[in-house]
Amino acid sequence: MVTLQARPAAIEIDPAQTALVIVDMQNAFASKGGMFDLAGFDISGAPAAIEANQRLIHGCRAAGVQLVYLQYVYDAELRDGGGPESPNYHKELGMVMMRDKPELAGKLLVEGTWDAAIIDELTPVPGDKVIIKTRYSGFCRTETEDYLRSQNISHLLFTGIATNVCVESTARDAYFAEFFPIVIEDAMNHSGPDFNRQAMLWNFENVFGWVTKSAHVLAALEAKANAA
Repeated sequence: MVTLQARPAAIEIDPAQTALVIVDMQNAFASKGGMFDLAGFDISGAPAAIEANQRLIHGCRAAGVQLVYLQYVYDAELRDGGGPESPNYHKELGMVMMRDKPELAGKLLVEGTWDAAIIDELTPVPGDKVIIKTRYSGFCRTETEDYLRSQNISHLLFTGIATNVCVESTARDAYFAEFFPIVIEDAMNHSGPDFNRQAMLWNFENVFGWVTKSAHVLAALEAKANAA
């Protein structure tokens, strides 16, 4: 066990029972010309989040922490996105944009497209787990919970985009599934006004889990390595 500095209080984690969950670090959300950028969202915070993820991925792999990538992807016919009877059909940005702008049809978050791909800087390697999802939460209609149980994982470190949408949805569901959710605030980027980010972090500090920084995670893992 190692002590991870966090808010509202430090938390003990066992690296062997911890996973780094990287949420939707895809061109759609982090790259110029991706869905968020085309929709007018500010993606200027993405480079810093990418750099923090690079450091975390390197440190977690070295420490034996399981890496789990969540990737938001629809099939080519959008069958798994839901029809008019689904709220996802009416609210998810990619689904809406592809209907409203015919030139984007089949290009946003669709399997095999550049938009849906995980960014080059954070490409998974053999041994990492990639889980496809079709809703904001990585626990909705996926193998996520079963996989984490099979690996004896109890604590989850969250990074990704968007802080206040897919990261928050997944981390909340982790809490309800009896995992310990810990969000890494400098390894995420939010959508919309900054109060969205602030509200998410307040919720996790005070209600749903813990908030930490990449430097604290890496320091805890280094301390574990030095003690071995």
